[in-house]
Amino acid sequence: MIATTRVPENRNSVTIARRGPVEVRLVTTAEDIHSSQDLRYRVFYQEMSAKPDSDALKTKLDKDAFDEICEHLIAIDHSRQNCDVGGSGTGPAVIGTYRLLPQDIAEKNGGFYTSGEFDIAPLINSKRDTHKFLELGRSCVLKQYRTKQILKLMWHGIWRYVRMKNLDVMLGCASFEGIDPQEFALPLSFLHHKCSAPEEWAVKALPQRYVNMNCMPENQLDLRAAMRVMPPLIKGYLRLGAYIGEGAVIDEQFGTVDILIILPNSRITTRYLTRFSDPGEHISLDAKA
Repeated sequence: MIATTRVPENRNSVTIARRGPVEVRLVTTAEDIHSSQDLRYRVFYQEMSAKPDSDALKTKLDKDAFDEICEHLIAIDHSRQNCDVGGSGTGPAVIGTYRLLPQDIAEKNGGFYTSGEFDIAPLINSKRDTHKFLELGRSCVLKQYRTKQILKLMWHGIWRYVRMKNLDVMLGCASFEGIDPQEFALPLSFLHHKCSAPEEWAVKALPQRYVNMNCMPENQLDLRAAMRVMPPLIKGYLRLGAYIGEGAVIDEQFGTVDILIILPNSRITTRYLTRFSDPGEHISLDAKA
């Protein structure tokens, strides 16, 4: 049996999923958000290819103005200390994070982060009377914890949040590591030909940032090979039923090629909803898509 480390009660922190020593928690405190920013810096800047500005170099944190208005989902391994996994400070190890921004909060504070890369306003306006959106962003998990079990637990937490807030559609950017779209010609073409959003859900990259994803003809695609080289997070979104926006965007700061994920709740099959829901919870599909 794995021993757990007790954490002081925090009325600003809500546990929404747990498996063994790993807890998924919704947090709003400065200390927990700092832990999330610390983890993001280690993954994005130290492991991956993001380019820190002077502030990030000084603080060793990945942060921006959106952190103040978003809610933050973090995964914690109570069987290990933060310093044991390369983190700063004491306490249980923070091993994963997601940033959550509901539509009502975004619209009171200048909009979504995603709108800096994709023209999402027409879609949101067209669904304003029937759908509420949630932006997912800044997702990362420590390398040694990138397992199906941890990702499933984090998605359990996201789904609980969606149900708590009565949200209908999830969207956000997902990335290929690197800034040369030709390196990803096969998976980008697969997404363009096989996963593009229908007209009702169509969104394009901003004109000044638009990168064509149609790199090769559909009849030349090796579908299995495309899925083999697809980033795990994008592959997971596809399995849930996500649509892909038109056009990619190069993010020079983070060293990535970004695509847009659009995931209406009604696209998620009962099979996956059952996995993400609590035992005994009634599962129904939203019919508004």
